[in-house]
Amino acid sequence: MSRPAFVAAPLFLLLLNAPAGTQYQTAIEQWRAHREASLKADGGWLTVAGLFWLKEGANTAGTDPSCDIVLPRGPAKAGFFEFHDGKTTFRPASGAAMELKSDSEGEPDQVKLDSLTMFVIHRGQRYGIRMKDTASKFRKEFTGLHWFPVNESYRVTAKFVPNPPGKTIAVPNILGETEQEPSPGYVLFTLNGQSLRLDPVVEGKELFFIFHDQTSGKKTYPPGRFLYSDFPKDGKVELDFNKAYNPPCAFTPFATCPLPPKQNRLPVRIEAGELNYGHH
Repeated sequence: MSRPAFVAAPLFLLLLNAPAGTQYQTAIEQWRAHREASLKADGGWLTVAGLFWLKEGANTAGTDPSCDIVLPRGPAKAGFFEFHDGKTTFRPASGAAMELKSDSEGEPDQVKLDSLTMFVIHRGQRYGIRMKDTASKFRKEFTGLHWFPVNESYRVTAKFVPNPPGKTIAVPNILGETEQEPSPGYVLFTLNGQSLRLDPVVEGKELFFIFHDQTSGKKTYPPGRFLYSDFPKDGKVELDFNKAYNPPCAFTPFATCPLPPKQNRLPVRIEAGELNYGHH
């Protein structure tokens, strides 16, 4: 009976010590699977197949090449988007006209034509029609995401330093524009032996970090990556770079992604999170 007991003891200790790391690994893998599923979903970023900036007056939509908004399928003339002074109305070839709320006003109103969905986006001084297509080539040709191995040392606790009320930071985007975005504070943390700082903006009920590091343009998406965290608790914020991921612009040319603020360009390699699309 002594031999089985000798074998069982280390197995028991192994199982006893494994759960914390195993649970964390499993949680990150589940998060990553959800991330990929959301990209591939009917309304995911892989379906974004067009972006058309609106001009004052009528903007025709249809499959006819002469249209301002050329659709991949459907009628030659599906209707037109009437744009005046920041307000957009869609007038279909048949049926009633409808005024459209843009994404800067909350959830945008949608115009659906078979597998196509169109809605108004507002960026800086411009308004445009974003088109989603469930049959998009980006969705059909998607080859899957790839990641650095999960490494819990890239989950760090940062000190949150509040900003004065009303503080904003300059956030550039790929359109060549810069927006002043509210920033409630900044975080200080140590990673790979270096003291670092990141400035977030607010998105919904989370802090949103846009950062560039020394893997950018090598193993990860060249402009930088995104990371979210909960709001600070007791002056602390958890940053888990295993959840750092690529912006939508890595998958479609019709996104309008923000870029890292200059102060969020980190002088370290963050070998955690999502690799550049196609890099494996």
